[in-house]
Amino acid sequence: MTRRRLLHARSRRARRRALGPRALGPRTLAAVPLAAFALAGAGCSVKGGDNANLIVGKQQFVAKCGSCHTLARANTKGIIGPNLDEAFRQGLAEGAGRSTIRGIVEGQVLNPNPEGAMPKNLAGGATLRDIAAYVEQVAARGGQDSGLLATAVAPAGAGKPAVETGGKLSIPASPTGQLAYVTNKATATPGPVTVEMPNTSGVTHNIAVQQGTNGPVLGASSFISRGSASVKVTLKPGTYTFFCQVPGHRQAGMEGTVTVK
Repeated sequence: MTRRRLLHARSRRARRRALGPRALGPRTLAAVPLAAFALAGAGCSVKGGDNANLIVGKQQFVAKCGSCHTLARANTKGIIGPNLDEAFRQGLAEGAGRSTIRGIVEGQVLNPNPEGAMPKNLAGGATLRDIAAYVEQVAARGGQDSGLLATAVAPAGAGKPAVETGGKLSIPASPTGQLAYVTNKATATPGPVTVEMPNTSGVTHNIAVQQGTNGPVLGASSFISRGSASVKVTLKPGTYTFFCQVPGHRQAGMEGTVTVK
């Protein structure tokens, strides 16, 4: 090995050690390098490095990480943790290697900051490999996922409108972990209504009912991560808003409209 190559190799190793598995804060991740732009602007294949499954990676990222992190291509809008697109953007612009993103994601999940919000044992093995591979390929990349990746996760709130029957209105939280209900539309008849929110996602949500879009809150359920919560309200003809009261969830789009007539 020539002296120039030896110095280059040492510099590269030192840079990797310096990046290491540090806290996923915006300033830290902004310095992460990314390379390999062959896929830029062309969508992503369904297979990543080490035969990772990017479809599963996207689904598991949404389910396990999306309630805390924003990642544009996954359409997640969590605000508890760093925005992963912004966190890695500077490194991309500086031409560093994309594989570094994968290493840091895996490192942070396996060794979360004890003072941070990321739980222990969030993911491991093949699941973590798939999640990290998906983030590696899409972080800070414009456009939208294409092909099978585009339909890997159902759009938030895209389900059929909920319909009140016999005084009960069921509006489940999204089972995928998205900050959304399965639908953003519902209809009901005037009178007492029990609004139920089944939740199988593992993410904490509730459901509240508000008169109009800025009126008083008529009632709210308890907060649950699994099970079913409900709230009883009396509705007159008009339009109401249902939404989640967990900080940041309504802002991320977890709300919808009830039309009473």
